[in-house]
Amino acid sequence: MANLGIADAGARMRAAAAAVADLIVPPLCLSCHCLLSSHDAICSACWGKIDFIRPPLCDRLGIPLPFDAGGTMISAAAVAAPPHYQRARAVARFDGIMRELVHDLKFHDRHDASRLFGRWLAEAGAELLADADVIVPVPLTRLRLLGRRFNQAAILAQEVTRITRVKTDPLALERTRRSPPQVGLSREQRRQNVAGAFAVTAGGKARIAGAKVVVIDDVITTGATAGACAYTLKRAGAARVDVLALALVTDPAFLSP
Repeated sequence: MANLGIADAGARMRAAAAAVADLIVPPLCLSCHCLLSSHDAICSACWGKIDFIRPPLCDRLGIPLPFDAGGTMISAAAVAAPPHYQRARAVARFDGIMRELVHDLKFHDRHDASRLFGRWLAEAGAELLADADVIVPVPLTRLRLLGRRFNQAAILAQEVTRITRVKTDPLALERTRRSPPQVGLSREQRRQNVAGAFAVTAGGKARIAGAKVVVIDDVITTGATAGACAYTLKRAGAARVDVLALALVTDPAFLSP
């Protein structure tokens, strides 16, 4: 009975501390900043403006398809230019509020949405993560990491690990050369820009060999960066490489070979 009393007292103290914390830092929508009843969430109005990706979709590229033909479906874009990775999945289309949330994380040093992103990624990538051995975030060059002070892909990967318990290996893959930003480049220019830009580290080779890997990034545009990572990991002996991202560009101009 004494133990129950101590537990009840502890629960009341935690509830009181949470109430005080909410007064100091009230829960707000991560997009429009209106008041909410809980932290790490967005309001229903903002939720309705996010174009979440749901089946039917292409099993290889993860892009939405207009109708469900039954079974595993592959898009014409995936047939014309098969990616080096096995499957890609993303939470939502890269537009509107989702674009703003990703840019806040990547360029404005806002990490307050990382827990929400982790939940979304774990849900969108459940099929990929079910039997995965390791999560590998897309790496930055040392110079870019020094300038930005964080790797957004590594932050996302750690949140997925926290939820799914699939371990993250941030040191398995490295970026061996600096390449110009991908923004504004065509599909082919993006592919050439990242060709040969990644390598499995000496310490990561044994951990990657025979492993089922999920590569995590913030956005899949043409799949060039994810493809370069997948190609490098598979050459190092990975048994399978899938890709998981917060957002996906579905503009046909980026999907055509």
